[in-house]
Amino acid sequence: MLALASEKLHVIKSRFMSEGFTIRIFVLDGDPQGVRLIDRMNWTGLGIVFPRQKWQAIRQRVEFSRAGVYVLVGYPGEEDELPTVYIGQGEVIRNRLDSHYQSKDFWSEAIVFTTSNSSLNKAHAAWLEYALVNRAAEAKQSNLDNGNEPQEPGLSEPERADTQAFLKEVLQILPLVGLRAFEVPKPVAEPCEHRTQPAISMQPPTSTELDTVIVSAKPENFERVFLRENCWYAVHIGGGMLPKIRYIAAYQSYPRSAITHYAPVASIEPYGDQGKYKLNFSEPAKPIGPIPFADAVPGEMVGRRYTTLDKLLKATKFTEVF
Repeated sequence: MLALASEKLHVIKSRFMSEGFTIRIFVLDGDPQGVRLIDRMNWTGLGIVFPRQKWQAIRQRVEFSRAGVYVLVGYPGEEDELPTVYIGQGEVIRNRLDSHYQSKDFWSEAIVFTTSNSSLNKAHAAWLEYALVNRAAEAKQSNLDNGNEPQEPGLSEPERADTQAFLKEVLQILPLVGLRAFEVPKPVAEPCEHRTQPAISMQPPTSTELDTVIVSAKPENFERVFLRENCWYAVHIGGGMLPKIRYIAAYQSYPRSAITHYAPVASIEPYGDQGKYKLNFSEPAKPIGPIPFADAVPGEMVGRRYTTLDKLLKATKFTEVF
């Protein structure tokens, strides 16, 4: 059921998202990070974006007395790479947000969608909630706080068409206010398409152009993600390096303190809203070395480093990699 729903929503999104569009953002109090009202020509809908601390000041606005759908967004942990989101709906939005203001601590921002003429009813809002929960689950770009998967409400054919059109507007607006949790990532680079030699060869290439990113991994994350999921995520990569990366290697931190595995990269795609990337492998990682940290300067392997596969495969200690 979830797969079928995701397929239907993907068709809806694909059909509409290639069109050009204009939106208007009214900054209510002059603060670009404060309360923002979002609308567009020939749309009866209205988006309201606001930080949590503004809720008490704006909760009496007439828009919150109407039916609508909303997304609560936050980063509850300091090391969270993906936002936590909660998707909800209500016949009177104010009542639901009052409850979440008291009971949910994780969110720091809310994004509300309603209408300027009360044409959105509870059934429409329930369908939008259902559609957005399925989109978020498909995209896997957030930690979904919803405990239960909503069921698709029954709508007449005209109502469904109108609500799907409303969903189109919502999906177009969300990335423009900084939330990409409902977008299935598209690769920004696909190294395998440009590789002319076998992915992992006994004869390493001799190119001097940087083509390998080395990432630091805690042993438990290395086992779970690098080896079992055949990927690595939440990596900062400079824009100029994106088309150059062909391989990824893992430096296992203390107590291993060595580069131990590498893999060819099949694709690189955005990960979360913080300018980081996920690297998907074209085949499982293979052991290398290990290449010990040895006499390298402390702090040399903080974050990520770049090198060539040629240097990586020839190195006997960390300082020879760079």
